[in-house]
Amino acid sequence: MKNIVIIGFMATGKSTVGRLLAQRLKRPFIDTDKKIEAVTGKTVAQIFARDGEKRFRSEENLLVKKLVLKKGLVIATGGGMVLNPENFRLLQENGILIALTASPDVIYQRVKGKKHRPLLAKGDLRENIRTLLQEREGIYQEADLTVDTGTCSVYGAVNQIISYLAERKSF
Repeated sequence: MKNIVIIGFMATGKSTVGRLLAQRLKRPFIDTDKKIEAVTGKTVAQIFARDGEKRFRSEENLLVKKLVLKKGLVIATGGGMVLNPENFRLLQENGILIALTASPDVIYQRVKGKKHRPLLAKGDLRENIRTLLQEREGIYQEADLTVDTGTCSVYGAVNQIISYLAERKSF
């Protein structure tokens, strides 16, 4: 039984959709950011601030190597986890990759006023979102399925994913 791996930019609903999907499929759910926070005893923002992005990406890589040994999980990744080619390859080997997307304006509305997004903390928020989306667009397009969470509800997104998985008959 393959893992179902939810990828995509921050604030596209990976954790929310992943949690509901796992409930509907009766599978264990893993939120990689929460798992890293539990292991390190620090929030993602604290890791970025105290140890830097490189350390956080290292923690992501260690976690991916553990998760790919398991089957039947629903995994919600951090937005940048799949930027590491090794992470992407490992997750894809035993997983069905589902990318969640939303327009820059939708993402802006979801993150404005939130202080726990270290990659958006400096400079113009809208410009940071657009720049990061452009940098990451190609990798998210490599997913098996893409769902735009800016145009549907959480339940609509989950239903689209379940329909796709049922068509594949290999999950």
